[in-house]
Amino acid sequence: MPSIFVLFAFVLLVVGSYGYTNQPVQEPPWTKVIPGFAFSPYQAGQSPLDNIEPTVDDITRDLALLKGKTRAVRTYTVAGVFGDIPRLAQQHNINVALGAWLSADVDANNKELARLVEIAHSPPHNIVRMVVGNETILRKDLSAQQMIAYLDKVRAQTDLPVSTAEPWHIWLKNPELAEHVDYLAVHLLPFWEGIALDQAVDFTMDTYQRLAQTFPDKPIVITEVGWPSHGRSIKQADASQANQAKFLRRFIQRAEKEGVLYYVMEAFDQPWKSDIEGSVGGHWGVYNSDRAAKFEPQQPIIAIPQWKLLAAASIVVALLMTILLLIDSAALRHSGRTFLIFNAFVVSSLIIYVIYDFTLQYHTWTSVAISVFLLLGVAGVFVIVLSEAHEWAEAMWYRSRRRLLSVGKSLPSATCQPFVSVHVPAYEEPPEMLVETLNALARLDYPNFEVIVVDNNTANEATWRPVQAHCELLGERFRFFHVKPLAGYKAGALNYALAQTCEKAEVIAVIDADYKVQAHWLNDLASQFEKPEIAIVQAPQDYRDGEENAFKALCHAEYKGFFHLGMVTRNERNAIIQHGTMTMVRRSVLEDVGRWGLNTITEDTELGLRIFEHGHEAVYIDHSYGKGLIPDTFTDYKKQRYRWAYGAMQILREHAGHLLGFRKNNLNPGQRYHFFSGWLPWIADGFNLMFTVLAVAWSALMLFDPVAYNAPPLLISVVPIMFFVFKIAKLFTLYLWQVKTNTRTAMAATLAGLSLSYTIGRATLSGLFLGRKIPFIRTPKMTSHVPLLRAMTAARDESILAFVLLCLVGLVYLKLGFDSKENLAWCVVLVSQSLPFLAALVVSMLSALPARPILQRVEETS
Repeated sequence: MPSIFVLFAFVLLVVGSYGYTNQPVQEPPWTKVIPGFAFSPYQAGQSPLDNIEPTVDDITRDLALLKGKTRAVRTYTVAGVFGDIPRLAQQHNINVALGAWLSADVDANNKELARLVEIAHSPPHNIVRMVVGNETILRKDLSAQQMIAYLDKVRAQTDLPVSTAEPWHIWLKNPELAEHVDYLAVHLLPFWEGIALDQAVDFTMDTYQRLAQTFPDKPIVITEVGWPSHGRSIKQADASQANQAKFLRRFIQRAEKEGVLYYVMEAFDQPWKSDIEGSVGGHWGVYNSDRAAKFEPQQPIIAIPQWKLLAAASIVVALLMTILLLIDSAALRHSGRTFLIFNAFVVSSLIIYVIYDFTLQYHTWTSVAISVFLLLGVAGVFVIVLSEAHEWAEAMWYRSRRRLLSVGKSLPSATCQPFVSVHVPAYEEPPEMLVETLNALARLDYPNFEVIVVDNNTANEATWRPVQAHCELLGERFRFFHVKPLAGYKAGALNYALAQTCEKAEVIAVIDADYKVQAHWLNDLASQFEKPEIAIVQAPQDYRDGEENAFKALCHAEYKGFFHLGMVTRNERNAIIQHGTMTMVRRSVLEDVGRWGLNTITEDTELGLRIFEHGHEAVYIDHSYGKGLIPDTFTDYKKQRYRWAYGAMQILREHAGHLLGFRKNNLNPGQRYHFFSGWLPWIADGFNLMFTVLAVAWSALMLFDPVAYNAPPLLISVVPIMFFVFKIAKLFTLYLWQVKTNTRTAMAATLAGLSLSYTIGRATLSGLFLGRKIPFIRTPKMTSHVPLLRAMTAARDESILAFVLLCLVGLVYLKLGFDSKENLAWCVVLVSQSLPFLAALVVSMLSALPARPILQRVEETS
């Protein structure tokens, strides 16, 4: 029942937020008839850049729509069908300010001006003025002196008022130009100046008065004045339909009051202009490209007229997400359910607004492809956020655990002491380390066990002979096998050990060669196999050298997240990841499902999934029963994680049919969910790496051609920033509150986790899309101290990427500045993308420090 009240509260919050931000705003009404519109009759799909021009019928329909709304239109060229506009406009009682397009092409200019004069002298006589060239000096196609020559030439051939159209500052910069025109054709577009909406009309009229004072003998006609309805921001100027409506209605009232002649920029949206003016270029029209009015000229202005539909859609999507998130939430406290509902409503609102924003844009095939890719990326981010939020809630806000996480220390009965065969695979392992492992096994207080050591393919006899000798010294329980050649890497060694196992063994236990187990390990856990449905008993991995130096302290802190958070929540639905040390598996089940698999380099996880597919259960005991060694170098740390992530993708490819339910198996929905959601963050790292590469390419395009390539829309930038913050907040919070670490250790774990993002990203992309088999890479232990230069080399790729990203931030700032929210947000994205790469460099350099811990203590979780 409390969840219903929470849902109702969030529904009210969504409706209230939309309603509050979309309250009707009273503005001066739009006068019925205005002096003029800038008029480009290109329809959707037409473009001068592609030589696809409007037809006479297209122009006629557009002029008919403007009839009774304007006294004149201002054109830009007389080439082709555009030369017919005066004749067509006459049919609708519309006058024309006839324009000629000038460029650096002298021959084209002469032809354009000849036709301009010809049309001006021909009936009908509804041409009220002539505009020779449009922003030609601004574009630097012609100099002021060249333009003066053209103006003088046209003025000598007509009695109509003649000018050239330029922004206001060009007139002030070239005052001699005014001596060769009959009036000043001025563009006043405060949006391009970055002027805030509330100051925009004052800026426009103040600039108009400045021109009037500078050129007192020349009439002034504002040939372009307006505001875009969509696109990027510039400084304080934001493009939106509401802002467009507000500016135009305020300006029109002011212009009429002060007797200013103007042409609104523009009648119809021109999507093709986005290719030359950026994201706002296609959105200056009072009507969109489908010739639908963007706002009511006399009614109160509403920022998003469709806000009720968006609110309803957000609520519906949020409710569907809530149902999915709360399907199996009986163990959650009310705070956990509230957290999930909150995330569902935030994500749904963002999804709906992203889709709405997408519908406001004009698209080409290229932009559609890019947009679809971005939308899929955004959708993927939201899926991962919800998955991470679900794990966050289950790890932090639970009433009680539904499945066993600990056992008592009392001795089991004789009937609960199955014979255990402990298998220790080894390859090129330091003999002194392996001897310590065997000595710890010899101290086990369990009566029924054997130990089988399989050394596979170690070339140096001096490495394996001491281990063989020590096994003989420990007695008949310990058997040693050196096998060369032996295929299959670790899985091959374990299958070989299985073949040598004592016939009476009911349970197979596996530990890595560096693990020193506690004496009561088997005594505590072997009794779990009394239950016939149990096939796996797993204890967490732990490490005994976490305080050796700063690097290992970071690694130790990071490992805890999986073993004391992820595994605990997965255990609730019988979906743990079996990992190849401190694991015990029922021998009969192991043999029934086909032994250890040879098709992946993470044979342990793959075996666990196969066992689940056959309907068996696993138990996870969240207590450390043995400790191994942390990789000594950042390179080895990365190799280990690369193997885990690559192997996971191999498993995903091989078992996709089982996980998706296409192939018959006994996986339950919770298990399918956890295996997919557990790998999603790794897959996200892979796609984030692709995003980084695309971000670098896009930033380079922005620098190369800032007009055509703007910073991505604000929402596209906000989503990865929010995801990064969410990810860091989750890690930090759970380490503090659930793993019970201190602040320093939580920060260390977060830093170490970030440092692996690049490695995991490469591994998942390779595993998903290449799928080739790679050899099992042993993680070296007890290696010598790493020199600083070698440590820096270990993070070479990450350092290069960080350097490139931060350089791009600097270049964007220097060349483009933070003149728009989009530029600033995009630079924040680039900085956030660089942080995992910088973390890799920091962690790698820490691995070169001497053996003195920066973290004074890494707390035990028990």
